[in-house]
Amino acid sequence: MRRLILATNNQNKLREIREMLESTSLTVLGQKEAGIDLEVEENGTTFAENAALKAKAIYALSVQQGNPCYVLADDSGLCVDALNGAPGVYSHRFAGEDATDAQRCEKLLSLLAKVPAEQRGAHFACAMCLIAPDGRQFSVEGRVEGIIGYVPHGENGFGYDPVFEIDGRSFAEFTAEEKNAVSHRRRALEKVVALLTEQNA
Repeated sequence: MRRLILATNNQNKLREIREMLESTSLTVLGQKEAGIDLEVEENGTTFAENAALKAKAIYALSVQQGNPCYVLADDSGLCVDALNGAPGVYSHRFAGEDATDAQRCEKLLSLLAKVPAEQRGAHFACAMCLIAPDGRQFSVEGRVEGIIGYVPHGENGFGYDPVFEIDGRSFAEFTAEEKNAVSHRRRALEKVVALLTEQNA
């Protein structure tokens, strides 16, 4: 059994990525499922740097355990044009370390309260770092364009999904299948799957 450890404790992210990697022959495990209890400090200045920090830390532990395997880490966030790309790498901490998703959305909407529709462009970005069992490292990115709405809509998804809109619908109004088909994470994962296919994983 070949394993891939996903460098996250986020159950929503684990579920999404596990669904998207069903086409591979790998068994996808979250950190805790792999017996790894670690919170990596994400102090990089870009999504790619943060993804690499997490992947390298988890890979090093898998080597120490004597069972090096594939490790995949991602860092993603929302970049808003009118805020010069913010919240960006600070998306999770945008409204404070312990803020809820609703509080993050509320802060974002308050900052954009006077911004007209034509200036509310935004994109979700996702950077992924894949490390193979032999230590080779690969980096990929994906993004999806949209706008920031005026009020939250929808009950699905997580994070900024209720305020990020494509064609008049928020990500939180998409079904899981609809979101997985177009998301920034999907676009990055398609590149990861291609890399894994090349590795015969």
